[in-house]
Amino acid sequence: MPTDDWSLPERFIFSGHPIAWGTIGDGPQAVLLHGTPFSSVEWRRIAAWLGQRRRIYYFDMLGYGQSAKPDADVSRGFQNELFAALYAHWELEWPDIVAHDFGGSVALRGHLLNGLDYRSLVLIDPVAISPQGSPLVQAAKEHEKAFAGLPAYIHEAMLRAYIGGSVANALRADEMQLYLQPWLGDEGQKAFWRQIAQMDDKYSREVEWRYDEIRCPVTILWGEDDEWIPLDDGRELARRIPGAPFITVPNAKHLVQEDAPEAIISTVLDFWNDQHPSAAAKPLLQQL
Repeated sequence: MPTDDWSLPERFIFSGHPIAWGTIGDGPQAVLLHGTPFSSVEWRRIAAWLGQRRRIYYFDMLGYGQSAKPDADVSRGFQNELFAALYAHWELEWPDIVAHDFGGSVALRGHLLNGLDYRSLVLIDPVAISPQGSPLVQAAKEHEKAFAGLPAYIHEAMLRAYIGGSVANALRADEMQLYLQPWLGDEGQKAFWRQIAQMDDKYSREVEWRYDEIRCPVTILWGEDDEWIPLDDGRELARRIPGAPFITVPNAKHLVQEDAPEAIISTVLDFWNDQHPSAAAKPLLQQL
């Protein structure tokens, strides 16, 4: 799929708000869950490859990307309820899940709190171990209105610096724009600081003591140079999930989808093949 042709043509109404989603590929079902402050566009280099082995579903969470950005709850406590509703709407049965950052927390909460069954789960630099939150997050929690009311050029400059810190290799101008665009303008600026202000450790604390109850095979992938979520959090997560391998990606920070998309593709396809062997899987890996 061309990087400039990322499409979410479908709409699902949840709690009165339109949620943008799309699908690609054929085969058993799989879902990609994005992180913050990103959107499903982070999967644009990856979905088509995985779609050669699965029917891939992807969506923008409420308050993100092409979905509605209401003045409402867009926290992780809401997003797992949204995911559970989409799970039912798509009539999923034991899908494979690939989840990044905030999406990792949503996947874990959906599994442990909503009873969603997965065939397998790949977690990429997930928000899963407390405490969490950078100094920027802490400041935004206390002064959301002040940040939301910043002059647009200052807001954009902060966004560029913030998103730029998620990658080891600087994004091209067009790549950066993909991540900036949903957060620009009055609505986007308010939405950005809203989701930041609603970040709360309680959403991890509600489930992190239950990771040994996960009912599917799990593998964990982590950018070796991640400055947003420490590598030690990844190791601790792997310790809490029995049997979960912990794989690090060199020369990659938090947004591994940009720094090393091939690492995600090969790890996911190898994991799927190990769980559900298929003679067709190996030739695809050899093309990467």
